[in-house]
Amino acid sequence: GGFMQPQGQVQILSNMIDFGLGVQEAGDAARYYHTGSTQPTGQVMVAGGVVELEDGVCDEVVKDLRSRGHNIIRRPNGGGYQAIMRQKVTYPHGDGFAFSAASEMRKDGQAVGY
Repeated sequence: GGFMQPQGQVQILSNMIDFGLGVQEAGDAARYYHTGSTQPTGQVMVAGGVVELEDGVCDEVVKDLRSRGHNIIRRPNGGGYQAIMRQKVTYPHGDGFAFSAASEMRKDGQAVGY
């Protein structure tokens, strides 16, 4: 849905840029969703909301987040992600582009090219 889309998009980009994952791996990685905190109005936050973690997040991370005061909920994997990525590559005959695609485990689909 709408509130998860920007969070999920940033997580995919972070997985690719910060952790070097490919387009398929980045989508398959466990995700998190933060909801329910106070609005960014300049007031001191009184409620930190809830962090929903997919099943793929290890117990050590959950324990660490709880020790820092986060309200954690575990949930099964959900949502969906499909992507096509265009990359600049160097071929023996010169520079060009290649495409990578992904349809991850949360959806019933496949990445196909022709």
